[in-house]
Amino acid sequence: MSAQQIDATPQPLAPTPGPTPGPVDVPATAGLKAERVSAWFGQRKVLDRVSLDMPAGQVTALIGPSGCGKSTFLRILNRMHELVPGAQLAGEVRLDGDDIYAPQRRLTDARKAIGMVFQKPNPFPAMSIQDNVLAGLKITGTKIAKSERDALTEESLTRAGLWLEVKDRLRQPGSALSGGQQQRLCIARSLAVRPRVLLMDEPCSALDPTSTRVVEETITQIAQDVTIVIVTHNMQQAQRVSDQCAFFLAAHGTPGVIVEHGPTDVIFDSPQDQRTSDYVNGRFG
Repeated sequence: MSAQQIDATPQPLAPTPGPTPGPVDVPATAGLKAERVSAWFGQRKVLDRVSLDMPAGQVTALIGPSGCGKSTFLRILNRMHELVPGAQLAGEVRLDGDDIYAPQRRLTDARKAIGMVFQKPNPFPAMSIQDNVLAGLKITGTKIAKSERDALTEESLTRAGLWLEVKDRLRQPGSALSGGQQQRLCIARSLAVRPRVLLMDEPCSALDPTSTRVVEETITQIAQDVTIVIVTHNMQQAQRVSDQCAFFLAAHGTPGVIVEHGPTDVIFDSPQDQRTSDYVNGRFG
């Protein structure tokens, strides 16, 4: 996508993991790069020329007060923003140098390469645990032999830190799991399509502290082979799980911008902007 405004219209659309059931054949991690990204909802501009490099194999945390455009930016990274009627955007998003908004790039290809885990666990309630894991394959048009489904289910649940807890009840509904288990089931569902990047929008905000700890351990595990971009309002969580942070801010009704970004320890211990220091130390937000 060139740096021009584009009309967007709706389109169809842990506990310690056990041993992996065999070599995990996942694609190489990929870097994401946003360049001069601006976004609108109707006439309201919500992001202004945001540029950010999200390196391959790292966890990038997006931090900042509510309403500063973090979740909008996250959704732009896998083309969910364009599903909102009247939404528009400008700029570029590149996955290892390839423009995900290029006219020849299919939406399903972008979604397969760049997965998403939402704030509230959203397993398909009528589906079994195994069918939930494999649901993304159908959505993205990924074909797999019936003989490989059990192995992929085990692999995905293992990577999400859930296999040992559910291996004896794969035919039971995913909705019967606890909140933390449901969120890890959603992570497993995303991992089953072998994404190169995984976006996470406040994945622990609806969870208790124990479940949060397990999900954070899962993030640490999967970050070894998938690039992660996470939105979080929990500053301690950002410190625990991320390699780098980007601080978003929207002041006095202006669009969101990135005030500062860099290695997590630098952002928290020696930020260059006083607003960053005030935010990470809890003086506002």
